[in-house]
Amino acid sequence: MNVDETDLPGFGVRKDFMTQSGRRLGVVTHRDGETELIISAWDDPDTCQASIPLSREEATTLGNLLGGRAIVMQLTEEHRDVPGISTRQFVVAPESPYRDQPMGKAQIRTRTSVSIVAIMREGEVLASPSPDVVLRGGDLIVAVGTQEGLDQAAHILRNG
Repeated sequence: MNVDETDLPGFGVRKDFMTQSGRRLGVVTHRDGETELIISAWDDPDTCQASIPLSREEATTLGNLLGGRAIVMQLTEEHRDVPGISTRQFVVAPESPYRDQPMGKAQIRTRTSVSIVAIMREGEVLASPSPDVVLRGGDLIVAVGTQEGLDQAAHILRNG
C-alpha cells in the first residue's frame, strides 16, 4: 500500500493513503505531539472532510487495536488447520488486578494452557513476552489457545 507523507512546515507531518473504497485516510502528527485522524477528498488530499483529534492515549489505543487485529489475522490464518486452537486479543483494563504487575503473576499459561504470543503497547509489538514484562492499562494482549482456555484467560485478566 502506498503511504504519502507530506511535511506541513511549522505544523507537523501528514501521512495518508487511499482506501479500497476510494477514501483518503490519514494521520496528522503535530509538532506539539498532538495527533489527528483525518479523512480527505479522494481527488484532493488538502481538502479535509473530517478531522478527529486524538489524545495520546486514544492514538495509542487505536494503534494497538489496528496493529493487534493484523497480528490476530495472521495467527488465525496460521492456525486454521489446527483444530480446537483459536487466537484472541484482550485489553488490560485500568481496573485489572494485573495492571502494573509482571505478566507471570497472572499465571495464564499454568492456569489455562493459553500462550500469550504478543503484547501491543503504544503501537509497538512485544513478541513472545517473558513473564517479567509488566502489564500496563491499555495493553492489547494476543493469546492462542482453546476457546475454553481463552475464556478463562479473559476472566483472569479482568477479575484475578
